[in-house]
Amino acid sequence: MTDLSIEYLGMNLNGPIVVASTPLSESIDNIRRMEDAGASAVVLTSLFEEQLALESRALDEDLSRGTNSFAESLDFLPELSDYRMTHEGYLEHIRCAREAVQIPIMASLNGATSGGWVRLAKEMEQAGANAIELNTFALATDRAQTSAAIELQLLELISSVCSAVKVPVAVKLSQSFTSLPHLCSRLEDAGARGVVLFNRFYQPDFDIETLEVRPTLHFSTPSELLPRLHWAAILYGHFKGHIAITGGVHSAEDVLKAVMAGGTVAMMVSALHIHGIGHIARVLADLRYWLNKHEYASLAETRGCLSRRSVPDTSPYDRGNYIKTLSSYSLRQTLTAF
Repeated sequence: MTDLSIEYLGMNLNGPIVVASTPLSESIDNIRRMEDAGASAVVLTSLFEEQLALESRALDEDLSRGTNSFAESLDFLPELSDYRMTHEGYLEHIRCAREAVQIPIMASLNGATSGGWVRLAKEMEQAGANAIELNTFALATDRAQTSAAIELQLLELISSVCSAVKVPVAVKLSQSFTSLPHLCSRLEDAGARGVVLFNRFYQPDFDIETLEVRPTLHFSTPSELLPRLHWAAILYGHFKGHIAITGGVHSAEDVLKAVMAGGTVAMMVSALHIHGIGHIARVLADLRYWLNKHEYASLAETRGCLSRRSVPDTSPYDRGNYIKTLSSYSLRQTLTAF
């Protein structure tokens, strides 16, 4: 049988499909079903540092009297009672998940301050997490804040966490950084064992009737995979750490593209909400069929074969692709007009 095993963050996984952070993993029964379907690891839902602050009833009462000082951030936070899992509940969930399955369980941390990240990461490690995914959110809204300052703050946070824990740490990034290759090399120096491309930030929508700005959430589509493939293909061979691709992974073809670009694992969420947890088994069956048909003994043989450093013509990854695509489209439009 074709070997689908792969290494990610120093962990030997039995396949390339990792379940990314999703409310589905808040159920131990669901985590068992994920393992039975063939998931090689599970990333739990994120624990937010702000959530811990709101767990203090005294602070919660203070906030309820007015949020003028932190209006931009606190207005989007739900009431304390709306949180699905408390701090202690999250740590206990890690312990229960580790006992319930054999596959690695990765904790996800969305922090805001260095002290909060370090403390929570230590607690996650002590609870038994096999690895920690740092879910970063770096959005420049202040004209006085430079891109260099944002990157430096991120690097300091990552360095603090990696120095405090022994389990491997991966950093989930956004697409908004100017030079991802340079940033990833610095993340590697800071101790990160891998990067996750990319965080799906949920953009607010405008209600033109009520003049309100409202949060929105949509499932991903395979078209979202393209920028992730592009950057994984550029990073492969220049970044020593592991590359995970998340966002737009729905089929065996998507998994293959992710690995061929240079990714180590492909993370899946939306497809599971749409098709059910059993979809993992169908994707793995299709993946084995394709590899057998093309006479590959292992999935690892395909890794990076379509990366920028592996292809004879690198123009599709550079400016040449931009020019060629626009020229081709203009020519087709002209021919159609005639």
